[in-house]
Amino acid sequence: MERLKRRADFLSAAKGARIQAGSFTVQARDRRDRSSPRIGFTVTKKTGNAVERNRIRRRLRAAMGDVVPRKAQAGFDYVIVARRQALTSPFDTMIAELERALSRLHERKSGPGPARPRVKAGDGESE
Repeated sequence: MERLKRRADFLSAAKGARIQAGSFTVQARDRRDRSSPRIGFTVTKKTGNAVERNRIRRRLRAAMGDVVPRKAQAGFDYVIVARRQALTSPFDTMIAELERALSRLHERKSGPGPARPRVKAGDGESE
Protein backbone atom coordinates (compact mmCIF):
# COMPACT_ATOMS: atom_id res chain seq x y z
CA MET A 1 0.00 0.00 0.00
CA GLU A 2 1.60 3.23 -1.16
CA ARG A 3 1.09 6.38 0.90
CA LEU A 4 0.26 9.92 -0.16
CA LYS A 5 2.76 12.34 1.32
CA ARG A 6 2.73 15.52 -0.78
CA ARG A 7 0.22 18.28 -0.04
CA ALA A 8 -0.56 18.64 -3.74
CA ASP A 9 -1.75 15.02 -3.86
CA PHE A 10 -4.06 15.59 -0.88
CA LEU A 11 -5.48 18.73 -2.50
CA SER A 12 -6.06 16.89 -5.78
CA ALA A 13 -7.94 14.12 -3.99
CA ALA A 14 -10.05 16.73 -2.18
CA LYS A 15 -11.30 17.95 -5.58
CA GLY A 16 -12.45 14.46 -6.54
CA ALA A 17 -15.36 12.31 -5.45
CA ARG A 18 -16.31 12.28 -1.79
CA ILE A 19 -18.28 9.73 0.22
CA GLN A 20 -19.40 10.23 3.82
CA ALA A 21 -19.16 7.23 6.11
CA GLY A 22 -19.93 6.97 9.81
CA SER A 23 -16.55 7.74 11.30
CA PHE A 24 -14.72 9.24 8.33
CA THR A 25 -14.99 10.69 4.84
CA VAL A 26 -13.33 9.08 1.84
CA GLN A 27 -12.06 11.32 -0.95
CA ALA A 28 -10.85 9.76 -4.20
CA ARG A 29 -9.21 10.89 -7.40
CA ASP A 30 -8.62 8.86 -10.52
CA ARG A 31 -5.04 9.47 -11.67
CA ARG A 32 -5.85 7.74 -14.97
CA ASP A 33 -2.89 5.38 -14.81
CA ARG A 34 -2.49 1.73 -13.88
CA SER A 35 -0.11 2.07 -10.92
CA SER A 36 -1.05 0.84 -7.48
CA PRO A 37 -3.55 2.80 -5.38
CA ARG A 38 -2.17 5.38 -2.96
CA ILE A 39 -3.65 6.14 0.46
CA GLY A 40 -3.46 9.27 2.62
CA PHE A 41 -4.87 10.03 6.06
CA THR A 42 -6.03 13.33 7.52
CA VAL A 43 -6.67 13.54 11.25
CA THR A 44 -7.15 17.12 12.40
CA LYS A 45 -6.56 18.54 15.85
CA LYS A 46 -10.32 18.80 16.29
CA THR A 47 -10.44 15.02 16.70
CA GLY A 48 -8.33 14.98 19.87
CA ASN A 49 -4.87 15.26 21.33
CA ALA A 50 -1.77 13.75 19.71
CA VAL A 51 -2.19 10.34 21.36
CA GLU A 52 -5.80 10.07 20.17
CA ARG A 53 -4.95 11.28 16.66
CA ASN A 54 -2.16 8.72 16.35
CA ARG A 55 -4.47 5.96 17.59
CA ILE A 56 -7.09 6.95 15.01
CA ARG A 57 -4.42 7.00 12.28
CA ARG A 58 -3.17 3.53 13.29
CA ARG A 59 -6.72 2.11 13.30
CA LEU A 60 -7.47 3.59 9.88
CA ARG A 61 -4.17 2.33 8.47
CA ALA A 62 -4.91 -1.19 9.73
CA ALA A 63 -8.45 -1.09 8.33
CA MET A 64 -7.25 0.15 4.95
CA GLY A 65 -4.60 -2.56 4.89
CA ASP A 66 -7.42 -5.07 5.13
CA VAL A 67 -9.77 -3.39 2.61
CA VAL A 68 -7.39 -2.10 -0.09
CA PRO A 69 -6.51 -5.48 -1.64
CA ARG A 70 -10.22 -6.27 -2.12
CA LYS A 71 -11.87 -2.93 -2.93
CA ALA A 72 -9.32 -0.34 -4.07
CA GLN A 73 -8.68 0.12 -7.76
CA ALA A 74 -5.38 0.74 -9.49
CA GLY A 75 -4.72 4.33 -10.49
CA PHE A 76 -6.68 5.93 -7.65
CA ASP A 77 -5.62 8.17 -4.78
CA TYR A 78 -7.70 7.84 -1.62
CA VAL A 79 -7.70 10.24 1.32
CA ILE A 80 -9.42 9.21 4.54
CA VAL A 81 -10.52 12.21 6.63
CA ALA A 82 -11.15 10.96 10.16
CA ARG A 83 -13.83 12.01 12.57
CA ARG A 84 -13.74 11.60 16.33
CA GLN A 85 -15.97 8.50 16.11
CA ALA A 86 -13.07 6.60 14.48
CA LEU A 87 -11.47 6.41 17.92
CA THR A 88 -14.28 4.39 19.51
CA SER A 89 -16.01 2.72 16.58
CA PRO A 90 -15.70 -1.10 16.54
CA PHE A 91 -13.01 -2.21 14.13
CA ASP A 92 -15.38 -4.50 12.19
CA THR A 93 -17.72 -1.54 11.69
CA MET A 94 -14.86 0.58 10.35
CA ILE A 95 -13.92 -2.14 7.86
CA ALA A 96 -17.55 -2.47 6.71
CA GLU A 97 -17.85 1.32 6.31
CA LEU A 98 -14.63 1.46 4.27
CA GLU A 99 -15.75 -1.37 2.00
CA ARG A 100 -19.13 0.26 1.48
CA ALA A 101 -17.56 3.67 0.81
CA LEU A 102 -15.07 2.34 -1.75
CA SER A 103 -17.79 0.32 -3.46
CA ARG A 104 -19.99 3.42 -3.72
CA LEU A 105 -17.10 5.47 -5.10
CA HIS A 106 -16.40 2.98 -7.87
CA GLU A 107 -19.99 2.25 -8.86
CA ARG A 108 -20.53 5.89 -9.84
CA LYS A 109 -20.69 6.60 -13.52
CA SER A 110 -17.74 8.61 -14.81
CA GLY A 111 -19.72 10.90 -17.09
CA PRO A 112 -19.84 14.68 -17.33
CA GLY A 113 -20.95 16.62 -14.31
CA PRO A 114 -19.63 18.03 -11.08
CA ALA A 115 -16.68 16.36 -9.40
CA ARG A 116 -18.72 16.04 -6.21
CA PRO A 117 -22.40 15.18 -6.38
CA ARG A 118 -24.84 17.54 -4.72
CA VAL A 119 -26.06 16.27 -1.37
CA LYS A 120 -29.47 16.95 0.09
CA ALA A 121 -29.38 18.37 3.59
CA GLY A 122 -29.71 15.65 6.17
CA ASP A 123 -29.93 12.46 4.14
CA GLY A 124 -26.31 12.00 3.00
CA GLU A 125 -27.40 10.51 -0.33
CA SER A 126 -26.62 12.13 -3.67
CA GLU A 127 -29.38 13.53 -5.87
